[in-house]
Amino acid sequence: MRVEIWSDIACPWCYIGKARFEKGLAGFAHRDQVEVVHRSFELDPGRAKGDTAQVIDMLAQKYGRTREEAQAMEGNVAANARAEGLGYLTEGRDHGNTFDIHRLLHLAKARGRQDELLNLAYRANFAEERSVYDAGVLVELAVEAGLDADEARAVLADPEAYAAEVRADEQEASELGANAVPFFVLDRRYGISGGQPAEVFAQALEQAWKDRPLTAIGQDAAACDADGACEVPQGGGNA
Repeated sequence: MRVEIWSDIACPWCYIGKARFEKGLAGFAHRDQVEVVHRSFELDPGRAKGDTAQVIDMLAQKYGRTREEAQAMEGNVAANARAEGLGYLTEGRDHGNTFDIHRLLHLAKARGRQDELLNLAYRANFAEERSVYDAGVLVELAVEAGLDADEARAVLADPEAYAAEVRADEQEASELGANAVPFFVLDRRYGISGGQPAEVFAQALEQAWKDRPLTAIGQDAAACDADGACEVPQGGGNA
């Protein structure tokens, strides 16, 4: 069975949702027969390469909030992340265009190291003071994931390298009706939107294994939409 996950490194609910999905997968009897493929989705594709902003400032501007209110929003998301055992910095992170990161993730997919690079990129972005919008940092992460440094540099230096693969993922997301991430598709039979609880993923895996038609599972959960807006639940519980 194949599970495809559309996500973006800039999306906190993708970071949280991946951890919750993996908890659900861990208890699935057929987990060794599940292939997980990560697909590209950009939250802020219109932002110019190199144009970055501090996350708190970006949130305040996007939602028309004060910095204090934006900090409270980030604190709420951080509580959800930490409840899953994930590190999360509420200050000092930046936000920008993630196209280069997605291109590098496609290189990693071709070399069988996609999940390793994705985990490292999430951790760097959300839990460490390492900017994933810096080419030098991306090369460091690629090497940590087991990729060749020169090959990673060559991909980043060539704007066309793996660009078609990123665009194809994004087009497919549109065709599937995915307008927010994370978006999970199980064997092209079940669709799950948002950072659902682990038990929802466990249920979905069981049902998809039984080969039922594509069905939306679970109520709406926190997600980041195509305009880059990330929902924030009121309270620190699971989204």
